[in-house]
Amino acid sequence: MATIDRQATALALAHALSAAERGLAVIPLSRTKLPALRSPHRDDPDPTAAACHGECGRFGHGVYDATTDPRRIRELFSAAPWTTGYGIACGLYPHHLIGIDIDTTSGTGSSAALRELALRHLFAIPETVVVLTPSGGRHLWLSGPPDVVVPNSASRLAPGVDVRGAGGYLVGPGSRTEHGVYGTAPGTAHLAPAPCPSTLLRLLAPPPRLRPATPSPAGRHGRGLVQFVLAAHEGQRNTRLFWAACRAYENGFGPDLAPALIDAAVRTGLTEREARSTIASAARTTGQRP
Repeated sequence: MATIDRQATALALAHALSAAERGLAVIPLSRTKLPALRSPHRDDPDPTAAACHGECGRFGHGVYDATTDPRRIRELFSAAPWTTGYGIACGLYPHHLIGIDIDTTSGTGSSAALRELALRHLFAIPETVVVLTPSGGRHLWLSGPPDVVVPNSASRLAPGVDVRGAGGYLVGPGSRTEHGVYGTAPGTAHLAPAPCPSTLLRLLAPPPRLRPATPSPAGRHGRGLVQFVLAAHEGQRNTRLFWAACRAYENGFGPDLAPALIDAAVRTGLTEREARSTIASAARTTGQRP
């Protein structure tokens, strides 16, 4: 059973309500930085229930529970009294938040890599909200246009630089986790997320990918596997992706379906790196080359 720290929960709720006043949709998080409420469909034998994004009216749908409604936020926190933090959903109106997550402890030189990227492509990161992580990393908050969907990614933009976009969330300042407390950098708490530079926005867009016709061996079965992955919730994503990839490789169209499976997995919240690793593991398990 999760340990309840009532003071940490009260502080997290206060910070979450403050963020909601600024138009940022929030969800409660546990000390592990994961959504505090588990899926209500985790033991549901009906496979169609996994596609629910909150239509059932219950809590536990991860980022799909995110809201700016104070009453709803209080209900979410009441349902999870072990909450010690909150997540801010990315990609939603009015800010269409994009998070640039710079890991300064990985040894990748991520800060330098981002500066080099900016110099090479002639853009500058504007003055904006900066959240400091307990490990020494930084989250830069940027605002995107409503008609552009920025996907989540890991180290695609630059080594050690992850992106949180549509379907993802950022740990909000004031959250307490197993490793410490998140807080805003001095002089940035009062700022609104700055507009993302257009050049950077183009770099954040999904990489171009040729979409060949679905191979005849896959057909409806291949599309069904992709839908199976898309229906995954928190705690199911890797398992569903691994199962679907194994079936694809066993039926001879794993390499052809892999791009669509990766797309689907990223849309559910996995990073591209995690998705590729899971599919490679499925290929090895079925005796194929990744």
